[in-house]
Amino acid sequence: MTPVTGAFARRLIACLDVRAGRVVKGVNFEGLRDAGDPAALAARYDAEGIDELVVLDVTATAEDRLALARTVSAVASNVFIPLAVGGGIRSVDDAARVIEAGADKVGVNTAALGDPALISRIAGRFGSQAVVVAIDAKRDGGRFEVCSHAGRTPAGWEAVAWAREAESRGAGEILLTSIDADGTLQGFDCRLTAAVSDAVGIPVIASGGAGSAADFVEVFTAGRADAALAATIFHDATCRVRAVKDALRRHGLPVRL
Repeated sequence: MTPVTGAFARRLIACLDVRAGRVVKGVNFEGLRDAGDPAALAARYDAEGIDELVVLDVTATAEDRLALARTVSAVASNVFIPLAVGGGIRSVDDAARVIEAGADKVGVNTAALGDPALISRIAGRFGSQAVVVAIDAKRDGGRFEVCSHAGRTPAGWEAVAWAREAESRGAGEILLTSIDADGTLQGFDCRLTAAVSDAVGIPVIASGGAGSAADFVEVFTAGRADAALAATIFHDATCRVRAVKDALRRHGLPVRL
């Protein structure tokens, strides 16, 4: 299968969860362990052919804003691919600081749930293409409950409804994380991903649970995702970016060179 480029190519995204200037990773949003230096990991992923990077400040406290800006600047200077940054973005000024540090997009989550107009304000300043609304969701019977504050607090929204609201407010993309699948290496939640993908007209990035190249194939087909994000398997090099792209090509899914 000949590799292609363009708007319909499926994107692979590596996530760098950062705390105190170091990349960390856990399971179900808990038990964080050190996973390396963010700038070094970013450079490695760029060389391996990752399509985009996401940097998330998992502590997201006000006193960490300058530290996060330094991390963003260090990462941005090591890559030549789109970079999204999230975690504690509460205002247009917060968004401006990370964009000035080198981010191409900003991610909002808890603050947007409390003030949905924040999405519109950031989109109005920087354009919808720069706004990624992160949705952390967990199964609750037959529905998917949105949670805030790093997955700890029910937010009162169902995932599909909140995704539609975020799109109407000006979001350019949805970063959809399954709390149940996060860090388990057991595969993406394709039912959750498909439900949101079918409900909105903007790209949906699937996140949480990637353990093999086959999981990416499944989330791009059964889950109908536009992009897929992973951390653990890329950080630990148990599955390389090129191996995933080769698997996608074998299944007729276009990928970027």
